[in-house]
Amino acid sequence: MIEPGTASTQEAAGHAPSDATVLFDGKDLSKWQHKDASAAKWKVENGYFEVVPKTGQLYTKDAFGDCQLHVEFAEPNPPKGEDQDRGNSGVFLHGVYEVQVLDSYQSKTYADGQASAVYGQFPPQVNASRPPGQWQIYDIIFHGPRFDAAGKLLRPARITAFHNGVLVQDNVELTGPTGHHMRPPYAAAPEKLPLSLQDHNHAVRYRNIWIRELK
Repeated sequence: MIEPGTASTQEAAGHAPSDATVLFDGKDLSKWQHKDASAAKWKVENGYFEVVPKTGQLYTKDAFGDCQLHVEFAEPNPPKGEDQDRGNSGVFLHGVYEVQVLDSYQSKTYADGQASAVYGQFPPQVNASRPPGQWQIYDIIFHGPRFDAAGKLLRPARITAFHNGVLVQDNVELTGPTGHHMRPPYAAAPEKLPLSLQDHNHAVRYRNIWIRELK
């Protein structure tokens, strides 16, 4: 038995389930680092943290496998830019499989690059974006790929995702790591790898990030 946690509101973050690993509790980025293992340089204040442009992506210090991941984010308000130059960031499972973060509220871009897309592979079933400045929620179920001892792919990665409570990715089967205008093939990798958040030079905010590993 577990305590299931509480839902967030626009005013306050909820609480994670009792069996979750909390990756950001509103206080510090002690569980995150940059790719070179240096301390996280993103800004922390008022219970959230914010991308500091050109400081680089953040990675969890710990590695995770198949999981349920909860991420809350808010886009810059007032909005700036258009298309992909509008509140761009991303949530990377295993550091290479991206669920796009973007301000897609009444803003056009290519289909598999909008908010909650599996970037470059699967557009979301619907656009469930809230206006910039409001807190939004991703709940992602991730099953990573599996490889045999020789590095042969035994099972591809799969993602199910909800955006603000709406199903947007229904157990989609990834063709490999995500990329811009490319479809790189799978490469043998461990079953557990760090999560990553993207620095795309936009001041996107995050809060209430937690993960439950699936046995």
